[in-house]
Amino acid sequence: MLMKKKKKVKLRRFAIKLVLSMVYLVIITILLVSSYRIFKEKKLISPWEEVHSTDEYSYVEVSKMSEKFAYYESENIGLHFIIEEKETGEWHTYVIAINEDKYDDFKNIIDYSYERTTEVPEPIVVYGYPTIMTDDLKEMVLNHIGDFLPADSEVTITRENIDAYLTNSYLDTTKEQKEYFSVILFTTLLLLFIMIALLIFTIFDRDKIVDNIEEKVESLKNKETA
Repeated sequence: MLMKKKKKVKLRRFAIKLVLSMVYLVIITILLVSSYRIFKEKKLISPWEEVHSTDEYSYVEVSKMSEKFAYYESENIGLHFIIEEKETGEWHTYVIAINEDKYDDFKNIIDYSYERTTEVPEPIVVYGYPTIMTDDLKEMVLNHIGDFLPADSEVTITRENIDAYLTNSYLDTTKEQKEYFSVILFTTLLLLFIMIALLIFTIFDRDKIVDNIEEKVESLKNKETA
């Protein structure tokens, strides 16, 4: 009789552990998927044409590029017009800032843009943060962009339409991507760690939750038989 009772207790305890383990595994799976999605969203880099904030890290593909039309000597930063060409044949003009020490990286594209060579270069993808143009910079853009736009361009950039065609900012490629602390990601990972720990404790009979459930079940059974 005692052996049967012990066997029932073991089976009941095993069932409790099994149910708890399954619950933990489901929660762990949900937290893993959530953590991965949050991490991917955190690392997501938007195309330049889709950014809406100066805090958004972005990229643009440089197909053609001008010589610098503005230069910040103290920082060795030059501003250049660039053209991004789509596979559809559509193209857009933007302004980017680069560290002039990296000028040679773009030399083939610049030479091709000014027809100094007929060899078509590979486009270069550049990354950075939007920086709002000052009025003085916009004036410089208006004074120099006509020298860069294709001769057959039907667009004339003016003070009235500059924001529509060039946006009101330029892509500063000298700024490294910032790492922001994510409270949601941290909380999700913390919960994930706790669930994994509880699963391990349950498997190795170290989980107080199993003990508490077992005690409550035993207490209820004793009341029923009393």
